[in-house]
Amino acid sequence: MPDAQIPGRPSLEQYKKQAKELLRACAQHNPAAIERIKRHPRFRQMAPDQIPDQLPTVALADAQLVLAREHGFPSWPKFASHLETLRIIRSVEEIQDPVNTFIEVAVVPRHGWHASGTLEHAQLIFDRYPHVATANIYAAAVLADAPVARALLAHDPKLATATGGPHNWDALTYLAFSRYLRLEKSRSEAFVATARALLEAGASANTGWWETIDDPPRQVPEKAIYGAAGLAQHPGLTRLLLEYGADPNDEETPYHVPETYDNTVLQILLDSGRFNERSLAWVAARKADWHDDKGLALALDHGANPNYLTHWKYTPFQHSIRRDNGLVMIEMFLDHGADPHLRNAENGRNAFQMAAYHGRGDILTNLEQRGFALTFEGPESDLDQLVAACAQADLPRAQKLIAQNRTLLPRLLQIGGSPLARFAGAANLEGLRTLLALGIPPDALWPEGDPYWELTKNSTALHVAAWRAHHDIVRELIARATPINALVNAPDARGRTALQLAVKACIDSYWVRRRKPDSVAALLTAGATTQGIALPTGYDAIDDLLRSR
Repeated sequence: MPDAQIPGRPSLEQYKKQAKELLRACAQHNPAAIERIKRHPRFRQMAPDQIPDQLPTVALADAQLVLAREHGFPSWPKFASHLETLRIIRSVEEIQDPVNTFIEVAVVPRHGWHASGTLEHAQLIFDRYPHVATANIYAAAVLADAPVARALLAHDPKLATATGGPHNWDALTYLAFSRYLRLEKSRSEAFVATARALLEAGASANTGWWETIDDPPRQVPEKAIYGAAGLAQHPGLTRLLLEYGADPNDEETPYHVPETYDNTVLQILLDSGRFNERSLAWVAARKADWHDDKGLALALDHGANPNYLTHWKYTPFQHSIRRDNGLVMIEMFLDHGADPHLRNAENGRNAFQMAAYHGRGDILTNLEQRGFALTFEGPESDLDQLVAACAQADLPRAQKLIAQNRTLLPRLLQIGGSPLARFAGAANLEGLRTLLALGIPPDALWPEGDPYWELTKNSTALHVAAWRAHHDIVRELIARATPINALVNAPDARGRTALQLAVKACIDSYWVRRRKPDSVAALLTAGATTQGIALPTGYDAIDDLLRSR
């Protein structure tokens, strides 16, 4: 039995306040708070006299977990989700306009990530007010009720293009952006049938709505083809819309369709021949984001231009270098005519320079093998050559360049944290050793960080290597650090230590499939603190290591 009961009208906000109050009470060493905090897995096995010393490490997430367990839930997210469900159930009984409310919650959110959300709220309304299913053409479209849609259209064909409902959209727009389309696969054929009925009655395959984005604000079309292909990844509806003339060259479709390793819908769009040069380049660049060599091959084979300068200020080929794509994808771009001499529009660097600063000695060597002379242009071409020598782990060449130009080494040391972190991210062990041999300290900070890799400003190379699961790099940096403890336990800008990132890499990362306990073991041996790590983590191999500490 839980220690606490949920009241009749619970408030998630109130429970958030209670968690903050518990956190403050722990900081004040309140006896009652200490007794409650013992529910946390991290403190359960501790002797009573050990807990007070650990109270400064208690975080808000710890207090929230305690509250959840007091109410019989294993985690705060599950507790919060239950409270939201109770709120929704209560709100359903108080709905004044169930039809429009149902439609609104059954389609994508207007002001949030369009692929977010569930059908829970919509289904609760549907179950309580079943008449919403046949209320109008918009509800029929959302639910993919083809018989109802056809009957309504037979009575009034103008409904195919009439706008209305909570967003003042037409029926085909509601259908294309229905959460049922994305989440309820059993309705798949019904959605195609309902859409065909609307299109045959005169609906436009290029329908949608205009959304205001960015600062300064501008309007972009959110088109039905985006809902079908980019959000729902629905092959049948995508084919149907293309059959009726849908134009996929908006800003959403070529950007979001590549966000999967299932390239079925992408293949349909590419085979249609409808993508223009810009859209093809976007697809190639986004496949670089996803490190999807098969998807990239499709884009390139259908004419994607590796040298097209996107509005992100990089060509798809240059973007591939930014994303640390494997050499297989780099070679694909080169095989399709990528020009390494082109400069990006962000900082004016060409592919040779970008590869050097990203620690990609393998790319530089490959370019040389293809007959390209490494070309470094611009005001710091001498520094570029030095960084390239380091990327290719050519210490004698680097030392020769330094001997020829006394300004080079101080300039390298001034920016040292950036290449050291980039080399660590690229798993370029020998290149990293070259940088260290030239005097860049192992704890040098990376001022920029990289949001793509979820690495904060002022991270260290050790943070990068631990998060990217490059175990040899982790061991090398630990071996070079003096003092070890200062580097090993240094927090990044979010307060995360290298050990916390190494643990997260094992349980919650895109590369979890190649997890090993090596980095965790090396960090623990070097004296890493286990504060902020809750057990069990979900990976037995590191749980055993963490418990041993």
